[in-house]
Amino acid sequence: MPISRRRLLLVFGAVLAILAAVNVADKYGPRHTGLVAGPLVAAGLVLLARQAGLGWHDLGLSRRTLLPGLKYAVGAVLAVAVVYGIGIALPWTRPAFHDVRYHLHLGAALLTAFIVVPIGTVLLEEVAFRGVLLGLVRKHRGATWASVTSSVLFGLWHILPSLRLGQANQAVGAVLGASRIWPVLGAVAFTALAGLLLCELRRRSGSLLAAAALHWATNGLGLLLAAALATTRLA
Repeated sequence: MPISRRRLLLVFGAVLAILAAVNVADKYGPRHTGLVAGPLVAAGLVLLARQAGLGWHDLGLSRRTLLPGLKYAVGAVLAVAVVYGIGIALPWTRPAFHDVRYHLHLGAALLTAFIVVPIGTVLLEEVAFRGVLLGLVRKHRGATWASVTSSVLFGLWHILPSLRLGQANQAVGAVLGASRIWPVLGAVAFTALAGLLLCELRRRSGSLLAAAALHWATNGLGLLLAAALATTRLA
């Protein structure tokens, strides 16, 4: 069903307002706010998009694309595992995994990687950026505009989470120094580019499952390897 320009703008603005509120709450609210807000907001955004005329295929949630999405998902996780394995093995790339945010004991690392990351981060971000926002813009302006818009917004979404990135990550701090501005700008640019890759994976597979798997692997496997490396260094 065609979406009028006025209706698109209203729904688009509502989605952005909701995401902005969640972003602030997750940064400054109680710890792990995203674990509660993420699934609830994701479900609300899906309902809002459905009311605006988007179908399950528009959202990347069609049953017809589940199998292709699963195949891409497995490939994405394996690819990230190989890249990260090489990164850990090479001395000049290993510092990228020295992140104080992930100096966790085994139980905490596993809980974060398999519960907090998929439920508190990946679920909402994939539904919002590669599902709802991508679907809304693509209905009105086409795939290219949809991917660019979704990815730029995905980059901006990471401003608050990256405010202390230079202090938390050894490699980032070494390259960009003590400045708070450059790490934020770098994080926004990097995540915007990552958003384009995730959008392309979503387009090729037709499923959010593929993008979600790559997103989880990038965060979850990175966290597990960083925690393992920190434990090895401290041992």
